[in-house]
Amino acid sequence: MLKLAVIVLADTETHADLGRVVNAMEVVRECLEKGDDVRLIFDGAGTRWVPELADPQHKRHALFQQILPAVEGVCLFCAGAFGVRNAVQACGVRLLDEHDGHPSVRALLADGYQVLTF
Repeated sequence: MLKLAVIVLADTETHADLGRVVNAMEVVRECLEKGDDVRLIFDGAGTRWVPELADPQHKRHALFQQILPAVEGVCLFCAGAFGVRNAVQACGVRLLDEHDGHPSVRALLADGYQVLTF
């Protein structure tokens, strides 16, 4: 079984950014379908995606709902820095504060996860 951590860093500003987050979610969905141990983390500007994708009017909302069980969380520090902390909390997604306000990539690597960034 594959152990994969997917980290979304892409912002929400461009069509290319949308492509990156969709590609990340497609990888996560495929891993879920195959029974892999997969985690999705939103970090940096990528923290802006959670409130966007949680909106039922967003064209990729259905895909987000499919992969929601794999969403590990959102970087606490970055959610604050990018002004979406309250919106993320309203979506019910966990804020990650494992290392100085950020998710711990080192802990993922130490636990045998491969890390893929988008």
